[in-house]
Amino acid sequence: MGMCAGSFKEASECLEAALTGGTRRAILDEVSKAKTFDRATRHLRDFMRVHRFDAAGTTLFSARWVKHLDHVTRGDGFHALHDWDGKADRFNDDTIPVEVTNFVERMIRPKDHAEGRFVLALLLDYYFSHLIGLLALRAWDEGDANKNLTTVSRLLAALQGPEGSGQIFARSAETLILIATSHFEPDVTAYDRLLAKIERLGESHRVTISLAHARILGSHLRFGLEVTCAGEITALREDNIPDYPWLCFALRTLFEAYAVCARSEEASAERQAISEALLIGLMPDASAFLGSLPPEALTSRESDLAGIRELFARHQSSLLADFEAHRPTLTEYSPLSFTFNFPHNLVKGIVVDAARRGIAWPLALEDLVTAVPRTPELDLARRSLATTLMGYALANPDTIRGQPHPAIVCDPAAGLRAFESIVQHVETFAGENGVPR
Repeated sequence: MGMCAGSFKEASECLEAALTGGTRRAILDEVSKAKTFDRATRHLRDFMRVHRFDAAGTTLFSARWVKHLDHVTRGDGFHALHDWDGKADRFNDDTIPVEVTNFVERMIRPKDHAEGRFVLALLLDYYFSHLIGLLALRAWDEGDANKNLTTVSRLLAALQGPEGSGQIFARSAETLILIATSHFEPDVTAYDRLLAKIERLGESHRVTISLAHARILGSHLRFGLEVTCAGEITALREDNIPDYPWLCFALRTLFEAYAVCARSEEASAERQAISEALLIGLMPDASAFLGSLPPEALTSRESDLAGIRELFARHQSSLLADFEAHRPTLTEYSPLSFTFNFPHNLVKGIVVDAARRGIAWPLALEDLVTAVPRTPELDLARRSLATTLMGYALANPDTIRGQPHPAIVCDPAAGLRAFESIVQHVETFAGENGVPR
C-alpha cells in the first residue's frame, strides 16, 4: 500500500483501505503472536506510537500523514490526539490511545485468548477512532466540507462495522469533532474559529452537530453549575466563556428545526429528539438565551439570540408540552439525571470498562445524553453504563473546590429537581411573552 502524504483525500483513502480490507485482522494476528497478553499490548502500543504496523517485513498500515495533520490541527489550536495534564500544566507526551493501552496492559488480565483478542481489537479500534476524529477536523482543508464529513461518517461506520471489535465510539463525524475538541485547550479562541467553520456547513450537518452539542454541552455545563461553581451562575459564565457561543449556535439551529417539525404531523420522532436536546441545552442557564440580559460571552451572537427568543415566543406552548414528555422518573433512565465534566473521558471510560468486561458496550457517547428512542433494552443498557461510569468516578474522584468529587454523576432525584427548576424558568419566560403560567 502506498504512503499517504497529508491531504484529506489521501488520508481518507488510506483509512478506508485499512478499515475495510482485512488490515485490522492482520494487525491483530501479528500482535497476538506474543506469548502473553501484556507483551501483545506493548507490541500494539509500539505500532500506535509510530503510526505504522508491520508484519514479516510487510507494511500492513502506514499513516505518515498523521504527523502532518496533527501539526496543522495544533496550528488551529487543537490537540486532538493528546490529553492535557492539569497537574503538570502541559499536554501528555503519549497519545490518548497509547495512554489507554498502557493502562490496559497494567490493569487488565483477560481470562482466555479469545477475550484477549477482543481487548486488542478494542484498543486498535480506539486508536483508529482518534485518527478519524483528527481527519474530521480537516474537513475544511480541501473540497466540500459537507462531502468530506459524509466521508468521515462512512469511515466511522466501517470502523464500527463487522470487521471491528463491535464497540461504538460515536454515531456521527460531527460527534467525533466534539470529542476531539473536548480536552482543555490553552488557546480558547480556537473554539470561535472552529464554530465559524461549522456555521458554513449545510443544514443536515448543522442539525446533527447541534443535537449532539446541545445534549453534551448542556450536561457538561450542568455539572459545572452544580459541582464546580456551587450553583453560582456568574461563576459558570466566567468559567465557560468558549462554550456559550457554541450552545447559542446549537439552540438557534434546533429552534429552527423544531419550527419545521411543528408544521408536520409526520415528524413526531424528530420533534421528540429536538425538544429533548433543547431542554437539556437550556437547563444550565436558560436566562442566558431567553432573558433580556445575556452574558458577555454572547455579545457577538445578538442575531442568534433574537432568533431564539422569537422562535421560543412563537412555539412556547407546544415546547412546554413537549418538555413535559421528558420529565424524569426515579426508575427509568433520563439524560437529565446524568452530568459530567469532560465528554472525552466518558468515551475513555466506556473503552476501559469494555476491556475489563471483555465485551463491547452497545452504546456510544450520544446514547448517554438522550433517552430516545425509548426501549426496555436501551433503558437497561443506559442505566447500567451510566452507573458503571459513575462507580469508576466515585472510586477515583477529582478535587473540586478543595473537596473530592466524582467527575460523572447519575442521580435520578437530582435530575427530577433540575427538570422542575427549568420548567419553572421556561414558564416564567413564557409568561413574560403573554402565555398563561
